[in-house]
Amino acid sequence: MTTPTTDQPGTATTAPRSPLLDAPGAVEAQGQDAGVAWHYGDPVREQRLLEAGEAAVDLSNRGVLTVTGPDRLSWLNSLTSQSLLGIAPGQARETLILSPHGHVEHDLHVVDDATTTWLTLEPGSTGAVAAWLDRMRFMLRVEVADVTASWAVVGAAPGLAGRLAARSGGAPHGTPANAPDDTPGNQAPPVWVDPWPALGASSASYAAVDEAAHPGRERPFAEVLVPRDRLTEVLAGVPLAGTWGAEASRIAAWRPRQGLETDHRTIPHEADWLRTAVHLQKGCYRGQETVARVHNLGRPPRRLVFLHLDGSQHTLPAHGDPVSFGGRQVGFVTTAARHHELGPVALALVKRSLPVDAVLLVGGSEGEVSASQEVVVAP
Repeated sequence: MTTPTTDQPGTATTAPRSPLLDAPGAVEAQGQDAGVAWHYGDPVREQRLLEAGEAAVDLSNRGVLTVTGPDRLSWLNSLTSQSLLGIAPGQARETLILSPHGHVEHDLHVVDDATTTWLTLEPGSTGAVAAWLDRMRFMLRVEVADVTASWAVVGAAPGLAGRLAARSGGAPHGTPANAPDDTPGNQAPPVWVDPWPALGASSASYAAVDEAAHPGRERPFAEVLVPRDRLTEVLAGVPLAGTWGAEASRIAAWRPRQGLETDHRTIPHEADWLRTAVHLQKGCYRGQETVARVHNLGRPPRRLVFLHLDGSQHTLPAHGDPVSFGGRQVGFVTTAARHHELGPVALALVKRSLPVDAVLLVGGSEGEVSASQEVVVAP
């Protein structure tokens, strides 16, 4: 199975099937994570190793864009929700592309190396983002390129990610073998260290817990870019974890993901996304009016919750399955997984007015199961 990407803005191609799917025991993921391994035969052990910082997860179905040119950071700053001015080389940022009405359209993981801004994106979104950015260039000195065919994303704890970056050394596919080490573009891109859940300097927390108690602090995570044609070589000898373990850890960290914790009307406040992806005092950008109005004058209509699911069934609810209370649907499941310590868990978007102590019913292929909620976004 392949993952849609583009080589040039607006030109549809596909990302190669990950060679790590040929590893012993590999089972391919489905849905948004198709194209990489769901697990390699022992998902519980894999998740434990991933959380211990000893395993890496194949995220090579993610898209990779580069933006070059002297105006690149000021240009991206003007288009997206986060402040990108003056970021130091290697300093990670997260920013959102919003609709004119403030709804989340795309989530960009951003890191700059002083000459190039690297963006990694959700699988299947690369073509749309590249085409939109290309239309927004106007007369500015920027160039957008899709380099997904040359670079693959690997997820790991920051320490292991740094070691993988050093191991890759990093000439992109097509660079002459005799190119000197100091040739521009011949070094590995900087590692993107996930800022979640650290509260930005001009951001806001909608969480129902103190910052010190936020479960996201137990999940340090990073993305490292390695040359796609050296993916197997760079990961040789490194224990592998599938997306099962990575997603279970993400759910336990209350970390939203575009395409799963979002639908066509999600605003950042509903998922507590302002903390890492929105700067509340920067200049205008598309969707900024909604962000400011809801933050200053209103409340988000929905809120993200963490669910502990009744484990009596063999299957987990799927994305979009209904969440009900008192005989009425009050929301939907965004992501579910089996956590190695917490058991079956999920994230869901529910109505803000739902009582925080309500015991919910979650629909699935085997019927409804009960679920207790932990408040993520305070009502």
